[in-house]
Amino acid sequence: MKLGRALLAVGVIATLGLIATAVLGYMLPGPADPAVPRHVLAALVASLLLLFSHCWILLYLIATGRAIREAVREYGVEASLEAEAWRLRRGVLPWLLLAAATALGTFLLGAAAMAGAASADAHHILFYVTLVVQALALWIESRGLAANERLLGDIDQRLGMAPTPPAPPVSAGARGAA
Repeated sequence: MKLGRALLAVGVIATLGLIATAVLGYMLPGPADPAVPRHVLAALVASLLLLFSHCWILLYLIATGRAIREAVREYGVEASLEAEAWRLRRGVLPWLLLAAATALGTFLLGAAAMAGAASADAHHILFYVTLVVQALALWIESRGLAANERLLGDIDQRLGMAPTPPAPPVSAGARGAA
């Protein structure tokens, strides 16, 4: 699950970036402040990291689902495992998409607020919604990725592909006795 953990770490970094972006934004006296570009750049970076994390988690779950499907078809592994992988993806997908959509919405609403076409209050409220949704999405994704990893490990064991633990070291006395 190294890839899954790395993608979750990117999601956590993106969440921290969202918080840092909010701090920068709340320090601004208004949309004409010369520090606005720093807030916009931080928002862009945090949003892109968030999208990167969620998109790759989705692709990872799709790819491992395909590998599970192939194991079911080629090696006769229980078909219920393929259904379980599908159930895991279905549980994660709505939250992943909602987190991405609210982050994009917050970014775009911020641009509209800067231009005077939308309320800054609406931008602030959507930011807090985004932050809550992002935290929930990361929690649900972490559970989904962990369950997916257990499923893959179960299939590896059934196919005899699970890594074997290393043999204990042989002491010098044991070598001489042989």
